[in-house]
Amino acid sequence: MALPKAITCTLEDIYALPDGERAELINGHIYNMAPPSRIHQEILMGLSATLRDYILKNAGNCKVYPAPFAVFLGEDNKNYVEPDISVICDRSKLTDKGCNGAPDLVIEIVSPSSRKMDYTTKNTLYSDFGVREYWIVDPSKERTTIYRYEEDVAPMIVPFSLPITVGIYQNLAITISELLD
Repeated sequence: MALPKAITCTLEDIYALPDGERAELINGHIYNMAPPSRIHQEILMGLSATLRDYILKNAGNCKVYPAPFAVFLGEDNKNYVEPDISVICDRSKLTDKGCNGAPDLVIEIVSPSSRKMDYTTKNTLYSDFGVREYWIVDPSKERTTIYRYEEDVAPMIVPFSLPITVGIYQNLAITISELLD
C-alpha cells in the first residue's frame, strides 16, 4: 500500500492566507502565529530601540526590523519567517518585500505557543541558513540563550539581570531587565 504524499507548501500558500492572519513557512510546512503578549512587545520595543540607537550613534550600516518583517531563506520558496527582530548588515539582501537571505542577528521572544519552535525548529533553520547570531529571549524563564554560529561554540544562557554582549557589536551590551519597567 502506498503512503500518502506529504503536502509541501510554498510562498504562494503564505500569500494566499486571509488578511490579518500571520504564519511562517519552514521546510514547506505552515505554522500559524499567535498574537504577542504585552511583555513580548515591551521586550521587542526595548531591544529594537537599543539596537537602532546604537547603530545610529555609531554610524553603522546595519538596519533593524521588528516583526512583522519577511525573511526569505533559501531559493526553493519553502522557508519564510518573521523573526521578532532582524538585524541586516548586508543591505543588498533588502528588497521592498523584506530580506532575501540570512540576517546577521535574529532575536526571537518566546511565547508559550512558540517555545518548541524557537528552541528547536528555528534554531536549526537559522544555523543551516547562515544567521551569525541568534538570541532566544525567554520571559517566563527570565533568561536569554545566545547562539553564535560563526564561532561554533556552545550556547550561552544569560539571566535577564546580567548584560549580554552583542556578538556583532562587541562594544554593545544589553541587560534585558533594564528594558522592563
